[in-house]
Amino acid sequence: MHDESQPEQHPEDARDAARDALQEALHEIKRVIVGQDAMLERLLVSLLAGGHVLLEGVPGLAKTLTVKTLAQVLGGSYGRVQFTPDLVPADLVGTRLYRPDTGGFDTELGPVFCNFLLADEINRAPAKVQSALLEVMQEQQVTIGGATYKVPHPFIVMATQNPIESEGTYPLPEAQVDRFLMKILVDYPSVGEEAAVVGRSLADPVEVRERLSLEDLRRYARAAQTVLVDREVIGYAVALVDATRNPASHGLPELSELIEFGASPRGPIGLVGAGRVLALLRGRGHVVCDDIRDLAADVLRHRLVLSYDALSEGVSADELLDKVLAAVPEPGAASLTRVVAAGSATA
Repeated sequence: MHDESQPEQHPEDARDAARDALQEALHEIKRVIVGQDAMLERLLVSLLAGGHVLLEGVPGLAKTLTVKTLAQVLGGSYGRVQFTPDLVPADLVGTRLYRPDTGGFDTELGPVFCNFLLADEINRAPAKVQSALLEVMQEQQVTIGGATYKVPHPFIVMATQNPIESEGTYPLPEAQVDRFLMKILVDYPSVGEEAAVVGRSLADPVEVRERLSLEDLRRYARAAQTVLVDREVIGYAVALVDATRNPASHGLPELSELIEFGASPRGPIGLVGAGRVLALLRGRGHVVCDDIRDLAADVLRHRLVLSYDALSEGVSADELLDKVLAAVPEPGAASLTRVVAAGSATA
């Protein structure tokens, strides 16, 4: 575990130290979790960017084990809530209990008071419980009996949804889903990865070691904020989102009938914020368009409201985003083409 009392570093040195430490933590997590490298990277990006994650995948893809392992390696507290139709907000955030022996009330804090919270099958709980959780996510605090209690920092919610069942579920409204920084689709592992998973299940569980402290995470989040973002990169992120709202103006008139509502302003904000952390993990002090492109599907797929035509035709948000990414040019791409062409002509 790293020393919490380190002197202030030069921004570049701080970014290098953050990258090395985070890669070491990722390596430790991968000793337990096999075949979910993209999910692990996105979880770290969300954590340092101060966002929450909605995971969608069938049961058995190590979502619960991932959050528990993440908490062990990063030195934070872990909580899990299994969402069910009979859950009430007090089961989540806490309540006041009357004590007959004292004649007063004590406050019992709920399971949301941890650093890493797994909200398992969030769409199985009714709207009132979902709203209570989303309020904590947004405000980072809970009010019980007139008193306000801050949740620990950092605080990340990893909520899961099962895409193969619809009975007894309460789908999250689009406006509430928008509060998640990312929606990650968790797929089955490859044949080789699954063989490794089965092999590990025959041996004793791996003992993971704590590699970072919460103070380390706070310091690395500050290091990510020193990553530079050029105005053209911001413009590119905004253009991608604008293409989901006004596809015809970006040469995609066929998408106008398929997208009811495009991404909200949280889309480009999330793209740029997450892009900073991804650039940090990749060893750069500036964000490039490739960072934005790589994160576009995870940050934007849940922010699109598809039309009835799209749903009836079985068109997915990812398919539409692929077309948007292909249509919106990266800044400087035209000038780069001219330079390459000029060089070829000279040769």
